[in-house]
Amino acid sequence: MQEEVIELIDNDSKGCAAPALEMCAFLARYSAALFTAGATCIRLKKNVDRIAEAYGMKVEVTILPRHIHLTVSDPDYKEVVTEITSIGDGPISFDLNTRLSKLSWQIADGKISFHEARDVLKRLIHMPYKDLFSLPFIVGLANAAFCRLFNGDFLAMAVVFVAVFIGYNLKILLAEKKVDFRVTVILCAFFSTILAAGDGVFGISSTPDIAIGTSVLYLVPGIPFINSFSDMLDKHYICAFGRLMNAVVLTFCLSVGLGLGMWLMGVSLF
Repeated sequence: MQEEVIELIDNDSKGCAAPALEMCAFLARYSAALFTAGATCIRLKKNVDRIAEAYGMKVEVTILPRHIHLTVSDPDYKEVVTEITSIGDGPISFDLNTRLSKLSWQIADGKISFHEARDVLKRLIHMPYKDLFSLPFIVGLANAAFCRLFNGDFLAMAVVFVAVFIGYNLKILLAEKKVDFRVTVILCAFFSTILAAGDGVFGISSTPDIAIGTSVLYLVPGIPFINSFSDMLDKHYICAFGRLMNAVVLTFCLSVGLGLGMWLMGVSLF
């Protein structure tokens, strides 16, 4: 579909609105980005409804595990446009999730025009990874804290921190290279396990088993499991099942990477 010139049309109650064709394309791109970032179905629908209402449009949304179906129309149904957009693969991003939700509120409060909102959305979708040092550092500290929570000693905590710090940086690098996320989980779990297994091989700490077990916790797909439950409560059963299966597959990938790393290092937790 070729892009058309945006024309802002006067609306007595909403200030200005966009043609249904442009609005449908915008909402399709917005909803796909929000879903990929880890938003629940109920949050996605509320944000999309908020944006459409702000521009004086009506919208119907059908959310599926791999596609989103939108129908946008003007209040009198003189112009009705339908679009089906694919949902891409990508890592969950709370930062992008928050920024996209903030965009919907800026639109609802009349602080941004449709033309500006479309430019902002484009920048958000192509926004590069930020905090390439601080985020892995914080995640490493969090996993080291888990190690201590499970009675790991301080040397084991240091080993876990290093393993997670390097593994998370690898995760960011592979995401930038557009590597399949399942492969990313296997590789990150593999390398983090190898680094943590060095604790037992070289006798660094007295709790090497805890170091290995907590070195891959950053890869546990907790958000997909939680989103699956949330979607089920909101009666989005197809999405709930799809997210649950995705979480199960990612858990399996984590287990594969963990098992390969332990096998290569010749260590066992049992």
